[in-house]
Amino acid sequence: MQLPRWWELGDPCAWTGQGRGTRRMSPATTGTFLLTGEISNDPITFNTNLMGYPDRPGWLRYIQRTPYSDGVLYGSPTAEGVGKPTIIEITAYNRRTFETARHNLIINVMSAEDFPLPYQAEFFIKNMNVEEMLASEVLGDFLGAVKNVWQPEHLNAINITSALDRGGRVPLPINDMKEGVYVMVGADVPFSSCLREVKNPQNQLRCSQEMEPGITCDKKFRTQFYIDWCKISLVDKTKQVPTYQEVIRGEGILPDGGEYKPPSDSLKSRDYYTDFLITLAVPSAVALVLFLILAYIMCCRREGVEKRNMQTPDIQLVHHSAIQKSTKELRDMSKNREIAWPLSTLPVFHPVTGEIIPPLHADNYDSTNMPLMQTQQ
Repeated sequence: MQLPRWWELGDPCAWTGQGRGTRRMSPATTGTFLLTGEISNDPITFNTNLMGYPDRPGWLRYIQRTPYSDGVLYGSPTAEGVGKPTIIEITAYNRRTFETARHNLIINVMSAEDFPLPYQAEFFIKNMNVEEMLASEVLGDFLGAVKNVWQPEHLNAINITSALDRGGRVPLPINDMKEGVYVMVGADVPFSSCLREVKNPQNQLRCSQEMEPGITCDKKFRTQFYIDWCKISLVDKTKQVPTYQEVIRGEGILPDGGEYKPPSDSLKSRDYYTDFLITLAVPSAVALVLFLILAYIMCCRREGVEKRNMQTPDIQLVHHSAIQKSTKELRDMSKNREIAWPLSTLPVFHPVTGEIIPPLHADNYDSTNMPLMQTQQ
């Protein structure tokens, strides 16, 4: 497919070209592929996926900070992909003109048995981001510094990983802080004395106290790379014992029951009508019995029902007449009750003659109709 003029495929860092769009690499190397839009200043974004799948292979990563920056496709293949072509679909989107373009990148993974690298060292570089480290000149400078210290015959970058993929924190946007990057390199000779200085007790103690250890060869990296020597990892695959162990049957492991034999197709039919009736009839019968018992208690065992049924209309009339008679007697008694006479009705002396003046009302006066305020004479 003809690529548009507003983007192009850059040159790889560790892959060898075999025709346009075809790259070869081995599991012992880390490859990078630059997706750039140098021909145009338009904002361009890229989408990468394995052909026929929605995402990339697990070992292949992609990063692009902004639509105006280059996209970087990088990763280290696994041994399972040896001899199998990996076709990556790269789709570019021009955010200004809305143009799209697609290109297929074919990666052929080759075996790395010709140059075994049993001695591997992983460095953590604090002042680099992953896309900066993947640049060919920067990675070449780092491998040159490591080769200066290690002195191997064959040296190669095995894996490059961002610190964010290892659980690191996103740095604050101050003082040009970087995310950090892990770089694993492999060689064919044992580790140098400088690299083994990290494992001595004095440096281990300083690392436990969060202090920087004293490494003699640190000055060879310090001009461009700030390495955290406390996070360096040295792996010697020549001394590693295979971790495979024979499974010993015992507690927690079921015995081998042979092959699974599914049931035959000719299964006997089962009638669920009886089960349905039992499931429905038994609770219904119990509920009915409880309902009858409750109805008997509420309606047939009420107190005083028998007595009220024995009463006749004559008895009810006599009871009503007695209530009326008692009410009349109470009214008559209220008329003859003794009350405290007001002061204005009590006997007083005449202010001139000194004689006693009788009260204004007689003793047989109906006091129930007496006003509250008496008229003064």
